[in-house]
Amino acid sequence: MYVVPPPQRSDPGAGSASGDSRVYQTWKGSNIFFLQGRFIFGPDVRSLGLTILLIVAPVTIFCVFVARRLMDHYSDHLGELIMAVAVVFTVYDLMLLLLTSGRDPGIIPRNTHPPEPEGFDGSTESGAGQTPQLRLPRIKEVEVNGIPVKIKYCDTCMLYRPPRCSHCSICNNCVERFDHHCPWVGQCIGLRNYRFFFMFVFSTTLLCIYVFAFCWVYVRRIMGSEDTTIWRAMIKTPASIVLIVYTFISMWFVGGLTAFHLYLISTNQTTYENFRYRYDRRANPYNKGVADNFKEIFCTSIPESKNDFREKVPREPVLPPRPGGGGFMSPNMGKAVDDIEMGRKTVWGDMGAGGDHFEGQINSNERQNVKDGELGEVSPDIRTTVDETVDRAGIHPRRSSWGRKSGSWEMSPEVLALAARVGEPNLMGGSSSSGLTNENRQT
Repeated sequence: MYVVPPPQRSDPGAGSASGDSRVYQTWKGSNIFFLQGRFIFGPDVRSLGLTILLIVAPVTIFCVFVARRLMDHYSDHLGELIMAVAVVFTVYDLMLLLLTSGRDPGIIPRNTHPPEPEGFDGSTESGAGQTPQLRLPRIKEVEVNGIPVKIKYCDTCMLYRPPRCSHCSICNNCVERFDHHCPWVGQCIGLRNYRFFFMFVFSTTLLCIYVFAFCWVYVRRIMGSEDTTIWRAMIKTPASIVLIVYTFISMWFVGGLTAFHLYLISTNQTTYENFRYRYDRRANPYNKGVADNFKEIFCTSIPESKNDFREKVPREPVLPPRPGGGGFMSPNMGKAVDDIEMGRKTVWGDMGAGGDHFEGQINSNERQNVKDGELGEVSPDIRTTVDETVDRAGIHPRRSSWGRKSGSWEMSPEVLALAARVGEPNLMGGSSSSGLTNENRQT
């Protein structure tokens, strides 16, 4: 069983300050945003510049030293068409690269609190001074097309990942239909950008074949026009030789990647699933047949993003102090559990049991002694909570002892005077309660 850490309260001051902020400004992942949240990239977005250079540089060399020379060898604007196709195809390739790298790949918004376990009745039993721990199953099983599939709990996002979802350690997000994190595009590949990723890889392969083929055409034109050998023709066009070697090596890389993803699409797998689960050894619950698998990737509408990165962050409501023994209200089920502050349970005990009982708890050697001077060093929120809780219990630490190392918790004259102003019934009620407590002590 996995022990879920208790949720911590958010700072009310930070919540009010974030009222004017947008989601991309307070994003907890490792992503990098451009144009005020309109484009989202991975933390390794710098590698995108290298990828663009590896595409644009050889095409530029091809247009200057090969396509421009072919314009002199072909009439009827055929030479101009060769250059135009190379330029248009490069622009198309870069657009696919931007659509792959600069969009939400399918990030699942993380929860602010862990989910409550099934069958949780809102009560926790723990000793004094101990933190109640909520236990959630680490792994659950769901059925997909009649086949059981395990889903895991994500510690970072505090949610159970849907099927085919995985947490990217580089971007620090849970991504739907996670395929892999591609360093060449600087982004995760998931549900919302896998189609564009495959089209980018496939178009890059075609671009390499196009440049490779016309470089050989230019070499053959030199051999035919000058009636020379292939080696002398290569010497006269060194740019073509460099491009032939470069595109040949690139074709093995992007071409092999294209073939691999064609296999994944035909079997409805992801790269992550192929390396981790090996569906060739067991049934694949997502395989619908080759035709339907290709339709799922290329002919279905891309779902809307679950994140509006330009949306303003709502102000977090400041919860009023609870009148009873504490507890926070779960955002999911609305059931009260023990109050947890700064990762530990409050040590003040049950304030509803009466003032003398509280005084006995503080003065007991088995409890932690709280010194008046130490309260000034804690945060103002905790100090305010202590003051309000002590006031409700009907006692107050001696005001004249602030700043001194005193452990006394006697009734201060100010509290007695305030009780006298409120009325005799309240004072008598407090005295009778105190008397009952003293009689219980004597007995």
